[in-house]
Amino acid sequence: MNALESEEAIILLFCRAVLFCRWLPPEELGQWDMAFSFLMLAAPLSMLALPSCFGRYLEHYRQQGHLRTLIGRTAVTVLGLTTIACGVLYLGRAWFSQLIFGSADQTHLVALMAGTLWIVVSTHYFLELLTALRNVRFLAMVQFANSLAFAVLGALLLFGWARDAGSVVLAYGGACLLSSAWVLWRLWPTWRALPAVSTPLPQRDFWAKIFPYVGWVSLTSLMANLFEIVDRYMIVHYSTNSPGEALALVGQYHSSRVVPLLMISIALMLGTMITPHLSHDWEQGLRDRVKTRLNLFLKLLAFALCGGSAMVLLAAPILFDWALAGKFQGGREILPHTLTYCIWFGMTLVSQNYLLCAEKARLGSLALVVGLGVNIILNVVLLPRYGLVGAVWATMVANVVALVLMSTFNRLLGFRLHRATVLVLAMPALLCIGPWTVLMAMLALGVLAILTDWILDPAEKGQIGEAWSRYAARFQSLRLPFRGSAPRP
Repeated sequence: MNALESEEAIILLFCRAVLFCRWLPPEELGQWDMAFSFLMLAAPLSMLALPSCFGRYLEHYRQQGHLRTLIGRTAVTVLGLTTIACGVLYLGRAWFSQLIFGSADQTHLVALMAGTLWIVVSTHYFLELLTALRNVRFLAMVQFANSLAFAVLGALLLFGWARDAGSVVLAYGGACLLSSAWVLWRLWPTWRALPAVSTPLPQRDFWAKIFPYVGWVSLTSLMANLFEIVDRYMIVHYSTNSPGEALALVGQYHSSRVVPLLMISIALMLGTMITPHLSHDWEQGLRDRVKTRLNLFLKLLAFALCGGSAMVLLAAPILFDWALAGKFQGGREILPHTLTYCIWFGMTLVSQNYLLCAEKARLGSLALVVGLGVNIILNVVLLPRYGLVGAVWATMVANVVALVLMSTFNRLLGFRLHRATVLVLAMPALLCIGPWTVLMAMLALGVLAILTDWILDPAEKGQIGEAWSRYAARFQSLRLPFRGSAPRP
């Protein structure tokens, strides 16, 4: 993803999220939040997270000449599993309506979600494949096109059909359908050009290698998604409000997560993109390089997210009073806490890359299970007493627990966080004090990074310098045609 594509995608995602918040009533916004959360939970679960094996094993099977086998077998399996899952969701729509929305009155929305789920799964499959193939530029184009189509279809349906959650779900499904069709059309020639398999790979050997990995990744994905949405489910089912009031409260919560989730989605996208590179180094036996790369990535990413979060807090009056028309003051009150725990959640999932390379994904699941349990227990205690603020406090503590456990398991397998990395990972807590505190801390760390080797060691500074030189050279080459003189023949 180049800088222009990244900037355009960020602006588009932000504008779409703000407009949906502005156009939808709080209760309908809460319904969309719960519907989308369920789709993100059900998509990897329905296909057992099989596409997650691409990042870890695509290079392995490519070197063995079985790339066609890997893609073909996983595609057929995902198709069958997803069809079954969508059928279960449709047939049990009354029960799922009660589970997701706190009442059995939304069966029509659940039926719409059942059809959307099938399309969402196909999109996830193709995006995982593009990521593993390290086709970063086309991946960025697809994600941008998906976001643009979602925004356009959403606006058309909200104004031309109905201003409710069903319009947004339908728009999301349509955007995913267009994206999947584009990727399939683009990758079909590549698939046909793959060499035929000379020696068939036995099914038993293939699945014996794939299933242990994806099984734990699937469990980790389930725990991560439950971990991410459990506070909203607790609000719907365990608050003292009626179902409609609870969904309106979820809508307030959603407004506080518009920008944090945008930032974290970018962080997770970047974290997913480095997985094939870390896996490649791991397969080559370059374990020290994996440790160095991951430490540096965590430092830079956490530093950047803290800076962005401080800017968001400074711009909060503009966002909530003007852009969101003053409808979500409850979301504004919890914004610092939401930013804090979203950063920690992103860092937890990025840290999991080391466990994935070491094929110990079950330890990542354990960290999230413990965090999930802490979240539920604290929500039971704090939600009735403090309402929405209590739910956010519970989620903050749970994210700290999960991050500490993930880092501990990494350490047991040989990965050690640098002292400076630990300091940067703790910095998001300052957001609860105020944005200027964070900016002062960032300034101090920046000065130390420049004047000493305590924050960034010489090897890390060298990597940053090399990356900067490559991007500067690329930018310079883009400017050459515009310098006024005609190019030489």
